[in-house]
Amino acid sequence: MYRAPLKDLSFVLNVLLGPQPLSGCPAHAEYSADLADSVLSESARFAEGVLDPINHSGDQEGAHWSEEGVRTARGFREAYQQFIAGGWPQLRAPAELGGQGVPMLLASAAQETWASANLAFKLCPMLTYGAIHALEITASAELKRRYLPKMVTGEWTGTMVLTEPQAGSDLALIRTRAVPQGGDLAVDEFRLFGQKIFITWGEHDLTENIIHMVLARIEGAPEGVRGISLFLVPKVLVQENGELGERNDLRCASIEHKLGIHASPTCVMSFGEHEGALGYLVGEANRGLEYMFIMMNTARLAVGLQGYAVAERAFQQATDYARTRVQGRNSAAPKGVPAPIIHHPDVKRMLLEMKAGTEAMRALTLYTAWQLDLAEAHADPAARALAQAQADLLIPIVKGWCTEFGVELASLGIQVHGGTGYIEETGAAQWLRDVRITAIYEGTTGIQANDLLGRKLARDQGAAMMSLLTQIETELSAAAGSGAVQAVQAEALAAVKGLREATVKLLAIGAAAPERALAVAVPYLMMCGVVLGGWLMARAAKLVSADAAPAHQEFNAAKLATAHAYAGQLLPRALAYRQIVVYGADSVAGADAALI
Repeated sequence: MYRAPLKDLSFVLNVLLGPQPLSGCPAHAEYSADLADSVLSESARFAEGVLDPINHSGDQEGAHWSEEGVRTARGFREAYQQFIAGGWPQLRAPAELGGQGVPMLLASAAQETWASANLAFKLCPMLTYGAIHALEITASAELKRRYLPKMVTGEWTGTMVLTEPQAGSDLALIRTRAVPQGGDLAVDEFRLFGQKIFITWGEHDLTENIIHMVLARIEGAPEGVRGISLFLVPKVLVQENGELGERNDLRCASIEHKLGIHASPTCVMSFGEHEGALGYLVGEANRGLEYMFIMMNTARLAVGLQGYAVAERAFQQATDYARTRVQGRNSAAPKGVPAPIIHHPDVKRMLLEMKAGTEAMRALTLYTAWQLDLAEAHADPAARALAQAQADLLIPIVKGWCTEFGVELASLGIQVHGGTGYIEETGAAQWLRDVRITAIYEGTTGIQANDLLGRKLARDQGAAMMSLLTQIETELSAAAGSGAVQAVQAEALAAVKGLREATVKLLAIGAAAPERALAVAVPYLMMCGVVLGGWLMARAAKLVSADAAPAHQEFNAAKLATAHAYAGQLLPRALAYRQIVVYGADSVAGADAALI
């Protein structure tokens, strides 16, 4: 049974990021700790009471394909109707579009509860929001008028349609073609022909229409990514008055049989088997990849969140099992009497790693969401620019580290169970099966690392990273702690200095031989995640040590223990990553691929 970690979510939003984290943002003047706690309480109620009960059954049943379409697992349609009735699709959408316009910080925290309770379900509204965001920024007034209102309410869902059989991460190879139609004078009409694969929630029975955001190449466009355009392609055509018309020339040809997220249909989509699927150009021609990155940036943060959200669920189940599984003897029980395995040192180690890792990932992801809010809404242009630079830097780290670490922690959850964790009936394996995809979709960890190195570090010669590290060093050096807190701060500060050294070395390697730098890009990304997580855990330790409120005593003691465990068990990984970054490039770049 899932229990939303409301105390830790509230701590991050209302304490770790400061008592008024959005005070400089006029658009979020109504945001408060009470509002955040109220929204999270309701999101937790929905997650625990509606989504969690259909998670295991959805995994077992999966989605069903037929020529008529895709039927979702039992309970999903009813859950989605409750999702709409609760107003959840409008949570992040702007007020001028009929949304509630809450900050990304709060919306991300709410999304965590849904991802923990039922990742397969959560993917559908996540993609819809990304489509809304892209259309809001790039679409014509007519497309916005015709499509956004029902997407914002959740009556229609959205998808992101990129991948083709021959074009996975290399989108320059896209072959789906768009032929000018010229029928509707209010919009640029095209007929699309092609096949797309790996389309999450590309077909389903939750809503009467699905709005596909499709990358395609207009006939005669330049080769490569500079010739790709973005099109809005509805499952059912929408008339000028907003009413639904005829079915468009597109269909789901099949759904994939996957390792996990069984209840989320992953579709092979066929466009234009007859007269061509009617689609509408979004924005300007040949700028499709640029527009799609609006969706992808949002999705990458959301997928990083999924990594630790599933780890949280795995941790809860592993802890429940360890508290009740009696096996072996230890000092916690009378002599000769078996004790719950949670008292065994190695089980304690695994559970502490799961708890500390999840809390560090949560802190870093929500910190990044906060930077996006500041970049969008802060009144001071300089503050907006600084926040945008930090957000750009952190998104690939959140996506890469939180998903890779989430996979590791879900695997640890199975290990805590021992042999029973390998048996599907216990449910522990589902978390590993579900979370494994997060390190792959929306850009693999290698792609995130290449983005971090090739775009985020290289574009300013590491200035944004060095600025962040200086900010962290100043904070940790000025923080006066004692005892366990001081030890955590010292470990975090040493790790930050090591990251600075690794960054300088990596920039030098990249300037001389880019291929050598790319060979250690993933270890560098992982080092960034471990070190930045350590910084925020050290901050958390300092804050709880200064809080003497009796009502917070148990939470504060647990947070301090978790921060200590992070510093002692997880932060030392930064030393190993530093060695790889500084000395390991030649072992990969110099190897002959033929000898592998």
